Amino acid sequence: MSQPKLVDRTAELRFLEDQYRSGPSGFLVISGRRRVGKTTLLVSFMENKPGFYFLASQEGDLQNIRALARSMGEYLKDPLFERGRFAGWPELFSAFVHHTGFADRTRTKKTVLVIDEFPYLIDRNPAIPSLFQVIWDQVLQDKNVLLILSGSSISTMESAVLGYASPLYGRRTGQWQVEPLPFEEIGHFLPYRPEELVMTWCVLGGIPGYLNKFDPARSFAENLRMHLLNKGAYLYNEADLLMNYEFREPSNYLVIFRAIAGGCMTLSRICSETGLDKSMVSKYLSVLVRLHILQEEIPVTEHAGFRKRHYRITDPYLNFWFRFVAPYRIDIEAQRDEAVLQRVMEALPVYCGALFEVLVQDLIRRGVILKDRHFTRIGRWWYKETEIDCVALDDEHRHAVFCECKWQDLSLSDAREVLMDLRTKAREVRWHNGERSEEFCLVARTIAGKDRLIGDGFLVWDLEDLVSPQKNLA
Repeated sequence: MSQPKLVDRTAELRFLEDQYRSGPSGFLVISGRRRVGKTTLLVSFMENKPGFYFLASQEGDLQNIRALARSMGEYLKDPLFERGRFAGWPELFSAFVHHTGFADRTRTKKTVLVIDEFPYLIDRNPAIPSLFQVIWDQVLQDKNVLLILSGSSISTMESAVLGYASPLYGRRTGQWQVEPLPFEEIGHFLPYRPEELVMTWCVLGGIPGYLNKFDPARSFAENLRMHLLNKGAYLYNEADLLMNYEFREPSNYLVIFRAIAGGCMTLSRICSETGLDKSMVSKYLSVLVRLHILQEEIPVTEHAGFRKRHYRITDPYLNFWFRFVAPYRIDIEAQRDEAVLQRVMEALPVYCGALFEVLVQDLIRRGVILKDRHFTRIGRWWYKETEIDCVALDDEHRHAVFCECKWQDLSLSDAREVLMDLRTKAREVRWHNGERSEEFCLVARTIAGKDRLIGDGFLVWDLEDLVSPQKNLA
C-alpha cells in the first residue's frame, strides 16, 4: 500500500528539521489524535535520513522488545542483532548504541529513532516512562540521535509523558501536537463545490485519515451513506474506538457527548439530560476541555471567572457522530440507511449552520478572514436572549469587529437586514462603550451585491472567497 500524501504540514516539517539540525541530540514528543496524520508526517520527515520507524503494539514488553530489535537489526544490517534476546528496554538500547554499525552511521549524520503509539507500551507496563528516563539519561543523551516518542492517546501523552509527575518530565527538547488540517486544504482530497467542502468539514473536520475514506468520484451524500451511515463502515465504528482508546470510563463520556450534541450547552442542562451528579459531570467536562475535544465558552467580553459557561464539541466528526449516527444506530444496524440518510440531509442545514460559526471563528483566528487586523480575543458573545456569532476584540486599540455567520444564500436586502440587526445587537455589548471603534462583518454561503456592501464599509465574505483565499478582501 502506498504512503498517503502529505498535505499542508509545512510548519510541522520545519519544526522537525530545526530540531534535527540543532544540538548533538534531541528528544521530541509528538502527539495528536488518531488519523490526524502523525505517521505520514514522521515518515516524510525521515526520508533520506538514517534511522528507523517503529510502531509499538499492545502485546507487552517481550514482543515489543523483540520487534524493536528486528527494526534495529535491519537498520544495522546485522541479522544476529535482529535475532538477539535482551533482558529489557535499557539493555536493548545500550546494545544498539554500542554496536559498531551504529557508530559508523552516526559519525556524520544524526540517527532518527521513532517509536510510534508509545501509549501502547505504557498501557501494558506503567514503568515504561521510568525505563525510558533511564534510556535517555544513561544511553542516548550524549549520542548523535533524535529520539521521537509519538502517540494518539492525548490523555496518556499529556500525563505519562509530558506531565509534571512523569519521570520523563523536563527531558524533552521539543514537543508538537499535530492538529487537523485547516478547512482550505480539504479541496486537496475531494473535488467538491465550495458548499459541499464546508459540509464535508462539518462532518469530518480536517482529519486526513477520514477525508481519505471519502471517494472523490462519489457525491457528498453517497459518501455520507457509505462511510458513516453504514453498519461495519470504518467511520461508523470509529467514534466507539476513540472513546475506548482515550477514556477508562467511556460510558459516562458517551452520555455527556450525546447531551451536548443534542443541544445541552450548560452544566445544569447536561446534568439534567444525563442524570449524572454535578461534580462528576464537572470532572468529565474538565477532562474533555483539557484534551481539546470540548471548547469551554464564556462571552468574549467577560472575565475568566464567569460561571455560566457553555460547552461545545469542537471536533466535527464526533459532533456529527453523536448528533446523527448514535441516535439512529438501530435503524442503521437494520440496514435502513437510505431512510436515515434522508433524515440526516433534511437536518443538515441547521447542523451546518451551527458548525459554520465554529469554522468562521477558526478562519478569523488563523488570519484567513480579517488577515490585516490584530485581535487579543475572539469568541461568541451573548447576554440573556441576545447573541452575536463572533466578536473579535483588539484590547490595545479598543477596536471591535462584530460578525454574523449565516449558512444561507442572502440577497442584497437580506444581507443589509442582517448587518443592520448586527449593529443594533452590538450596542448591547459592554466593552469600552463610547470609546471603541467598530466594524461589522458578514460571512454567508452566498451574498448578492458583495461589492456594494464592501463599498458601504462592511466586511463581507461568502464561500467563493473562503475556498479561494486570494480573493479575500480584508
